[in-house]
Amino acid sequence: MRIDTTYTVQTPEGIELELSPAGPVPRMWAWLIDLLIRIAVYFVLIFTVAYLGSTGFGIFAIAMFLMEWFYPVWFELRHHGQTPGKKYMDLYVAHLDASPISPAASVVRNLLRVVDFMPFFYGFGLISILLNRRFQRLGDLAANTVVLYKPEATRPLQPNQAAAVMPPMSLTLAEQQALILFAQREKTLTQERQEELAELTGPLVEGQAEKAHWLRRIASWITGQ
Repeated sequence: MRIDTTYTVQTPEGIELELSPAGPVPRMWAWLIDLLIRIAVYFVLIFTVAYLGSTGFGIFAIAMFLMEWFYPVWFELRHHGQTPGKKYMDLYVAHLDASPISPAASVVRNLLRVVDFMPFFYGFGLISILLNRRFQRLGDLAANTVVLYKPEATRPLQPNQAAAVMPPMSLTLAEQQALILFAQREKTLTQERQEELAELTGPLVEGQAEKAHWLRRIASWITGQ
């Protein structure tokens, strides 16, 4: 059995996507951020309509209703499944197959938030999250949605700028590929780690003062630079 909650879905194009559902802790932080944003809006609105009497109270009540029920719907549909809180936590809402959330699904999952909130402070929602491998609260189960971690952007490999030099011995294809990859990842490793890895090549860097740089020069020769 798998010891994590990551699961894989296959797109119609035959591409496999690995998805990572978010647990209760990052979702709680995202919710708190969105709550603070709404509270800030309420304070601004209160001071704005405080002098309008009953009309101001009516405006505030309507605005509060819209914020509480449609704040997440608006952001989920307009910002790729992310409220400000979810964006800060690198989370987003999608269907189980990772397709973008639909208007109907967003409305359903957010209208059922009142059920998840019961009997006290998301009691039912927390129980549902803890009992579900996809960490879905009741609203997610009804809407067939899931809160996922946003995949990290792949950092592009850096081109190798070292002057080319012929290796002192013949290298296999696998060894050549390893040297090219080592050279491309120069910016992702500390100098100490580069030298440590270079030492592992043994006779290839024997007698060289800057072993990592010597390997990058060999990589330049292999790639014809």
